[in-house]
Amino acid sequence: MDSVPRTRPAADAPIDITLVRRLVAVQFPQWAGLAVEPVDSAGWDNTIFRMGCDLMARLPRRRVSAQHVRHEHRWLPVLAPHLPLPVPVPLGHGVPGEGYPWHWTVCAWLKGELAALTRVADMSRAAASLARFIAALRAIDPAGGSVHEFCGVSLAAHDHNTRTSAAVLQDDLDVGPLLEVWETALAVPAWTGQPLWIHGDLHPANLLVNEHELSAVIDFGLLGVGDPACDLMVAWTYLSAASRDVFRNALEVDDATWSRGRGWALQFGLRAAAYSADNPLVGDIGRHTLAQLLADFKQTRS
Repeated sequence: MDSVPRTRPAADAPIDITLVRRLVAVQFPQWAGLAVEPVDSAGWDNTIFRMGCDLMARLPRRRVSAQHVRHEHRWLPVLAPHLPLPVPVPLGHGVPGEGYPWHWTVCAWLKGELAALTRVADMSRAAASLARFIAALRAIDPAGGSVHEFCGVSLAAHDHNTRTSAAVLQDDLDVGPLLEVWETALAVPAWTGQPLWIHGDLHPANLLVNEHELSAVIDFGLLGVGDPACDLMVAWTYLSAASRDVFRNALEVDDATWSRGRGWALQFGLRAAAYSADNPLVGDIGRHTLAQLLADFKQTRS
């Protein structure tokens, strides 16, 4: 597996402060005087810049993520009023220009630190807050929502990539029990209900904490409709064992959906751990997820 890169994909388009300033000056002259500063980002798909105190610019760094921007522009303003936590609603819809090839976004700067870097005062309260957020998202009419090509499909569609990620990690950890978790998730009945709205990427690098409380959900690049089990991944990517029970009870999750949620968390955890050699934050989240999954799975088998 030495030929498999273990770092995040290279950017498909160069992005720097000078480019952002030019784009803003031409497309949003009302904000041209704001200071522009780069922001460390744990993600693979976008480059973030803070603009003044109250705004941020988010530019896709890869073609695959650029395809999602107009989807966010279309749907986040529709979804946001129904959600109990703030989300990055676009305030400016950037278009290609100044040598930059894709659509991009200006939105409000949401206060807080990544949940991966700071603690909440009460994890069970955070679990209840996440459950309310997911329930509210699911309750929004999915009519017109598109099935996301990554998160809107069945777990089985990710079988090859999940096993490839496991193979990349086989020299670092015992992947056998992890693949047992995966196979158990594949064996349960697939979702046959109406596709529902899902965030698609709920982990602590996409959650904000302000004053020790969960304060916002960010990065809706995988937004779409599909199996609601996908968003249950946060039970293992972020929550503790005790708060997982609070979360599950609040959402009244049946066994098959919970098992599929484990599968979604597993494919994320393996991918994050396998391909984040240059992104230690995401790598740590991936390894935490795998440890939580193994502990949880063993408890269900005991």
